[in-house]
Amino acid sequence: MIRVIAVFKLLKAAVFIVLALGALKLVHTDVASFLEEWVLKVGLNPGGRYIGRALLEAANLTPNRIKDIAVGSLIYAALFLTEGIGLWMVKRWAEWMTIILTSSLVPLEVYEIFRHPNVTKVIVLSINLALVAYLIYRVRMERAEIKAG
Repeated sequence: MIRVIAVFKLLKAAVFIVLALGALKLVHTDVASFLEEWVLKVGLNPGGRYIGRALLEAANLTPNRIKDIAVGSLIYAALFLTEGIGLWMVKRWAEWMTIILTSSLVPLEVYEIFRHPNVTKVIVLSINLALVAYLIYRVRMERAEIKAG
């Protein structure tokens, strides 16, 4: 199970790396026009409620804000890579790191659910809580085995 969590963390790292590279590619372009063309190619309605709002937000992005998004994405990617590699190698520090980082985001996830509830947010929160519970259980069981051992 620990390797499944590691793969999950490594996939999240990959997503953030792709996001960062995509953001850096957009630094010196008209983001709103680029995204509108992309939305049309994918077959979505640019005038739709959510897509339209996203396009409006994108129109307000400055190059510095895009760079900030890229840097933030790379920081998250580095954290997820560290967690994923450490968990893959079954390192105790990685288990603790994952417990601390994942549980530290739970209050924000709960806040977001109350602010704008949707099924996806509830599923993500449930997965994160299950992940933290499993890792805490695993750490405690290993500790009990060492004491008994």
